[in-house]
Amino acid sequence: MKKEDISKTAFRSHDGHYEFMVMPFGLTNALRRSWEDHMVHLEIVLKILQQQQLFTKRSKCSFAVWKIEYLGHVISKDGVEMDQQKVESIKAWPIPKSVKELRGFLCLVGYYGRFIKGFGMISRPLTNLLKKNNFRWNDKSIMAFEQLKTAMSSGPLLTLPNFDEEFTIETDANN
Repeated sequence: MKKEDISKTAFRSHDGHYEFMVMPFGLTNALRRSWEDHMVHLEIVLKILQQQQLFTKRSKCSFAVWKIEYLGHVISKDGVEMDQQKVESIKAWPIPKSVKELRGFLCLVGYYGRFIKGFGMISRPLTNLLKKNNFRWNDKSIMAFEQLKTAMSSGPLLTLPNFDEEFTIETDANN
């Protein structure tokens, strides 16, 4: 982060006053730059890549797009949401027939667990099946499996705060 921008990231908490020394991932849009500034930086980066004889894979590059897929999420001007391709694969997932298949399902849905209210409680009957010699489907586990699939297919859209307005961030006891 540029030295002159550090003060722009200042915030106060009950633990004191803080300023970021590096730009945190979640605040990259907070310090908005003009389109021309972005193009200047892009040109610099591309020239350096060319000078160093480094190449990018075109299919991995996106410029001037309204939304982008990133780590299983879709990020747009409207906010952050689950990738619909992943949601469709969750909805189509057959009832697991082994602990390995159940782990695969729980790993996929677990990644999105922060989007789903009560995720831990809903998934508990399934995680209980992972215990040694406990893999037996019953009504509770089938209901939990279907409930998770439904919850995943209707996950919320996480919106970004409006940095032009004042807002308060509250944290839990873990700070």
